[in-house]
Amino acid sequence: MKDVFARLAYDFLSAIIFLVIYLVTDNVILATSVAIAGAVAQVIYARVMGHQLSFMTYASLGLVVMLGALTLFTNDPRFMLAKPAIAHFAIGVIMLKRGWMLRYMPAIVTETIPEYVTAAGYAWAALMFVIGAGTIAVASTGDLKLWAFYISVVAGGAKILAFAVQYVVLRLIVKSRRRASASA
Repeated sequence: MKDVFARLAYDFLSAIIFLVIYLVTDNVILATSVAIAGAVAQVIYARVMGHQLSFMTYASLGLVVMLGALTLFTNDPRFMLAKPAIAHFAIGVIMLKRGWMLRYMPAIVTETIPEYVTAAGYAWAALMFVIGAGTIAVASTGDLKLWAFYISVVAGGAKILAFAVQYVVLRLIVKSRRRASASA
């Protein structure tokens, strides 16, 4: 779990830098410039260290530079605030692949109820699209406190809740199916 949070922090480092600097200085130009520089430095550092970078890393860098340039050009932080929405939409599209979630489930679940796991995968995709749309709606207000609350509490909480519900539901269904097959 710690590794997941470290990856998320790494993936959204430029957005975190932007938010912190903007909240401290109330200067969109400074916050955006440092966020762009941070994203570029992050990729350069990874390359120097010999890490293999994925398409998503380069796509994220492109988004930071593009949305950052729009922020600098318009002096409007809403473009930078919208970045997580694009990530949620991209992840949602990836999650539309049938059966993507099967490889992450224990064997007992994949052998007993693969159709429910597939349905859960589609539910996760829908959740990503809803969170992405909510992020855009909140970003369009330009209210950084609301955005920070939404990204951390609402979006994060929705994912934690979805994981917990999925765990309980799949566990109950597996138990029910195993009991039924033992009775038969």
